[in-house]
Amino acid sequence: MNSHDLSSGSKLHLQTPTVLSPSISKLTGFSVYLKLENIQIPGSFKIRGIGNLCQKAKESGCKRIVCASGGNAGLAAAYAAKQLGLPATIVLPTSTPQFVADKLRENFSAEVLYHGSMWDESNKHALELSKDPDCVYIHPFDHPDIWEGHSTIIAESSVQLGFKPDLVVTCCGGGGLMNGLLQGMWKEGWNDVPLLVMETDGADSLNAAVKANKLVTLPGITSVAKCLGACTVSATSLEYCSKHKVISSVVDDKEAVSACLRFADDHRMLVEPACGATLAAVYSGVIEKLIKGGELGSIKTVLVVVCGGSGVSLNELQKWKEQFSL
Repeated sequence: MNSHDLSSGSKLHLQTPTVLSPSISKLTGFSVYLKLENIQIPGSFKIRGIGNLCQKAKESGCKRIVCASGGNAGLAAAYAAKQLGLPATIVLPTSTPQFVADKLRENFSAEVLYHGSMWDESNKHALELSKDPDCVYIHPFDHPDIWEGHSTIIAESSVQLGFKPDLVVTCCGGGGLMNGLLQGMWKEGWNDVPLLVMETDGADSLNAAVKANKLVTLPGITSVAKCLGACTVSATSLEYCSKHKVISSVVDDKEAVSACLRFADDHRMLVEPACGATLAAVYSGVIEKLIKGGELGSIKTVLVVVCGGSGVSLNELQKWKEQFSL
């Protein structure tokens, strides 16, 4: 599909497969289905929501896309912009791996700027740049068009599965994926299906908000799961926790990295620790503990959203393996 086709209104994201994992199902004792968002061209689920927002921006006369991102949102914005024939400026925190910045420049022709050590600082700079009337600011997670785009994950999964699962598992950084999944679940009539939302210790802004029953701003991100690194979760995410059975759970970095390694062995695919947090729900026995503790009822089928992520390479995975003595 060429740029002309895409800019005329076709979808920027791929319809990804939902597959049964024999190895994880054997490990857990229930059927585990994987929604493989890691195979999206920019590397993650982000292209669904950000692609939707970018398309609508172009239709409204946008001349340039501006986005602040720790990597995945920036890659999605840059890819969408290139396919739509728009220039893109991506502002990165200094913690972003060099190979992600290289991908932005080399694969998607984006202008890359570094500003601040955390996403919140990069975001302030992106907002300043987007005051230009020809520019449209693309928030990585906190926009209704983004949630609408992410909701298509559930629409596809519903058709592919052909049944309603007993549980959906995801992770939370800023909350955009969580918000979109819940909207999709409501559209499909999955209102009674719990959503298990995983985070890592040190990047757990949703968990902190749920415990306090109000938004909490973390002092910083100390987890290796940098793409879960929003210091404050979306206000809509906290609101949705009162409208749906959302279970917030936190694992440590070692469990997230271990899940990445085990997933690579089981399915021959690399995902970053943010996605490893999701996979730790099945690899570290989180779901079984929730069942034993009475937070979850009987589970026979689970849909795990493998969100993906480009902040991983064989070298990075090896470094994390050594760091956590795995």
